[in-house]
Amino acid sequence: MSVLTVVLALFAALSNAAASVLQRRAAAQDEDRAGARHTALRSLLRMVRDRYWVGGAALLALTTVLQASALAVGSLAVVQPLMATELLFTLVVGSAVFHRRPDSRTWLAFVALAVGLALFLGSAAPSPGHDTATAGRWIWAGLSLFALITVLASVGSMVQGAPRAALFGSASAVGFGGTAALLKELTGRLPQGVGAVLTQWPPYATAVVGGASFLLLQSALRAGTLAASQPALTLGDALTSVALGWGLFGEEILLGVRVLPELIGVALIGVGSIGLARAPSVHGAWDTAPAARDGPGGAAGR
Repeated sequence: MSVLTVVLALFAALSNAAASVLQRRAAAQDEDRAGARHTALRSLLRMVRDRYWVGGAALLALTTVLQASALAVGSLAVVQPLMATELLFTLVVGSAVFHRRPDSRTWLAFVALAVGLALFLGSAAPSPGHDTATAGRWIWAGLSLFALITVLASVGSMVQGAPRAALFGSASAVGFGGTAALLKELTGRLPQGVGAVLTQWPPYATAVVGGASFLLLQSALRAGTLAASQPALTLGDALTSVALGWGLFGEEILLGVRVLPELIGVALIGVGSIGLARAPSVHGAWDTAPAARDGPGGAAGR
C-alpha cells in the first residue's frame, strides 16, 4: 500500500462521512417539518433547497474525485476497505453537527472497527491486480450486482425503521462498490486518451450506477439514523469491493498463516458493528433535528 493511496482514500472517507452527516441532518429536518406522508421524490425536491443537503452533495462530488484518484494509483481491495474509516469520521463530524457527544461505548465500538480494519488490511496485503477488468467478466459482475441491489431494496421497502435503513444502506453499499469498480475500470482506460474513453461504456455505466446508488443512499438516510445505515453502507462497500477486486481485476489477498489475524480483524469489525448498534447514544435521537430531539423549549435551554 503506497502512502499516496492511503492518504487519498482517507481524505475521500472524511469527505464521504461529512456528506452523509450533512445530508442526514437535512433529511432529519425534513422529517420534522413534513412528517412521513410525503413521497421520497417530493422530499428530495424540498431538500435540494436545503444548504446542508447541497453541502453534502458537493462533498459527495469531491469524494468521487478523491476516490478516483486513489483508485488510479492503488487497488480496489485497498482503497474501498480504507473508506470504512468514514465510520470514525462520521462519529466526529456528527458530534459537531448535531451537538451531541457520543458515549464511551460508542467510541469503543468505532475503535474496534478501526483496529479490525487495520488488522485485516495489514494481514491480507491485497495485491494491485490489473488496471482493467479481465475480458468478459463485467457482464456477470453487472448481473450479480443488479440482482443483489434489487433484492436488498425490495426487502427494505417492506419494512420500517432501522431494518429499512440498514437494508437500503446495504443496497447503496453494493451500488457504491460497483461504482468504485467502474471508476477503477475508467481510470485504467485513461491512457488510451480521454476522447477514446468517452466513446466506450464505462463513463456512462459509472454515472448510472453512481446515480442509482445516490438515490438509494437518500432512502437509507430518510429511513433511520446513521447508526443503522452507516455501518451497513461502509462495511458493505468494503466487502463488495474486495470481491469485485478479486473477480474483475485479479487482486488477491494473502492466506495461509495470515488467515488467523485476518479472521480476528473481521471479528473485531463485527464486534464493533454490534457494539455500535447497541450503544446508548445511538438509540433515540442522536442525529435527529435539534427541535425534535430536545422537545419544546429544548433549544432555548442551551
